[in-house]
Amino acid sequence: MTQTTSTPLSYKDAGVDIVAGDALVERIKPLAKKTMREGVLAGIGGFGALFEVPKRYKEPVLVSGTDGVGTKLKLAFEWNMHDTVGIDLVGMSVNDVLVQGAEPLFFLDYFACGKLDIDTAAAVVGGIAKGCEASGCALIGGETAEMPGMYPAGEYDLAGFAVGVVEKSKILAGQTVCAGDVVLGLASNGVHSNGFSLVRKCIERAGANTPATLDGKPFKAALMEPTRLYVKPVLAALAAHPAPTGIKALAHITGGGLLENIPRVLPDECAANLRKGSWPQTELFAWLQATAGIDDTEMNRTFNNGIGMVVVVAAAAAQAVAKTLRDAGETVYEIGNIGARTGEAVVVA
Repeated sequence: MTQTTSTPLSYKDAGVDIVAGDALVERIKPLAKKTMREGVLAGIGGFGALFEVPKRYKEPVLVSGTDGVGTKLKLAFEWNMHDTVGIDLVGMSVNDVLVQGAEPLFFLDYFACGKLDIDTAAAVVGGIAKGCEASGCALIGGETAEMPGMYPAGEYDLAGFAVGVVEKSKILAGQTVCAGDVVLGLASNGVHSNGFSLVRKCIERAGANTPATLDGKPFKAALMEPTRLYVKPVLAALAAHPAPTGIKALAHITGGGLLENIPRVLPDECAANLRKGSWPQTELFAWLQATAGIDDTEMNRTFNNGIGMVVVVAAAAAQAVAKTLRDAGETVYEIGNIGARTGEAVVVA
């Protein structure tokens, strides 16, 4: 015989606070509203968000990307710094979508926690909205999942999903890259969102001897500096300098660094020959290298090492493309050229 109790047991008693969830949605709505753009038919609040592809595209091809922030979140928890990881979340996906030449259209986020803290969640989503606004894409929907027992107190996980569009005839896939092309590097803001398992080990190894500042910023702020959003400057450069006589390929430098990401956009017969010292090593990356005790090859395979986006251009257009990007606010270095592949796909020498 089943025993019953006279004490009611609510969803809140089980650890899920619907009222808090509703309050968060109300906090999010004005943030999302700032990101609205052409094409949005229905945004946050419905069962599904609606978006109409802009009619200026004759043969639109949708490009999608998804990513997270990795163990950088561990530092956000430890240091109570939640306002920039949302920008990271957006950057990781929209920069990936950009590589195919696509304009990001809209973004969806997933926020999961054990117990919902409205202020923390609002800070995170505020960063997401800021990243979307800076990238010209709409924060059109998302999911907040409160799951008691799944995450320790004060911790959460993030995932993001971006959808962009590119004209079919303008898809960038690196197919026209050839020997003689020039490799430009766009400076990163810092570590961005990859390599933080090693970063955290470096912090642990340094103990109380971490530097007060790195590159003119407080130590923690330097490490938590959000992923640079390359969308608007690079889209402007693509419009002004299209392939095959201008920009031929893009590579977002994420996990795997320069050595693993550049080959993803090169034809099999091509290699990128990068000139060591052609871009400066920041104090941040110098500290990481010295603390970890690793060589240049490992640095270039683990971190972006100062270059967040690589742009492969026709040699005749290299100076003009670099100027367009600089005029849009990017720091641009000419870091190498494309040659015939005889061994490794990326050589730094």
